[in-house]
Amino acid sequence: MIMEEKHTYRVAGFRFEVRGPMPASSNLDPFLSAPEEEGEGELLFTLEMVPALPLLPVTPVYTTEDGPGFPEIAIGKYPDGAFRFCVRALPGLPVSGEMKVSPDFRCAQLHLTSQGDRHFALNNALMLLFAFASAHKGLLEMHSSVVMNGGKGYLFLGKSGTGKSTHSSLWLKHIPGTELLNDDNPILRLMPDGTARVYGSPWSGKTPCYKAQDVPVGAVVRIQQAPFNRITRLGTLQAYASLMASASGFRPFRELADGWHRTLEALAASVPCYTLECLPDEAAATLCHNTVTNG
Repeated sequence: MIMEEKHTYRVAGFRFEVRGPMPASSNLDPFLSAPEEEGEGELLFTLEMVPALPLLPVTPVYTTEDGPGFPEIAIGKYPDGAFRFCVRALPGLPVSGEMKVSPDFRCAQLHLTSQGDRHFALNNALMLLFAFASAHKGLLEMHSSVVMNGGKGYLFLGKSGTGKSTHSSLWLKHIPGTELLNDDNPILRLMPDGTARVYGSPWSGKTPCYKAQDVPVGAVVRIQQAPFNRITRLGTLQAYASLMASASGFRPFRELADGWHRTLEALAASVPCYTLECLPDEAAATLCHNTVTNG
């Protein structure tokens, strides 16, 4: 009898399974479930690795348009209602992975092509499935760099190139007791009691920081470059807009967007959010730390 190859992972308190042969992924290793823990927590989705997907007609639904230098994800729909995802590392490059996903996003099949980056395709498939399957469960994948200090997590938001990672590095250098949790895609979770926690994830951009740790959220800070240092507390509506701008989500999926928006509304009302206009210097890190830790 041939045993099926199966890997169970746990991220932000939820499980997912990958079945079949897969490329080595050291970023996933810290999130492997121990055998005695494999049945604990809700199973979000199962991903099966397959040698090919069925050749069926697909109706285009949505294609990302983030521009040069960013991955491209094309989404289509099969006649039976399932979705088809095609992932490219960059627009114009060969497809790295093709995935068929059930309408409820709980079951998927992934074909890794021989032409593209297989590791990239696997990780993007898992990120997409995690975001979609958890849309109604109070979870958000955030485009953020996050540090831990004093038992709490501080998320730094901003467009690419505005200095999120730089500000984290300033905390690491100048604020004693600071540790990096994730540098690109942490998971922000609204807990059943209304509090918020931030979790490390297997996805951390260009910085290899893959920690299966979590802490309560201390604050969320949007970074803006400026010739001075100034920090401002945001009202609820401003906080909502700031969080939404950095939360992963595909707006065309209305039923999923409703779940993400409910989570964003609750977080905006309960988590301290700020805008930090700053220089990339020690004074900015000190100002930010002193403000957000003192509430």
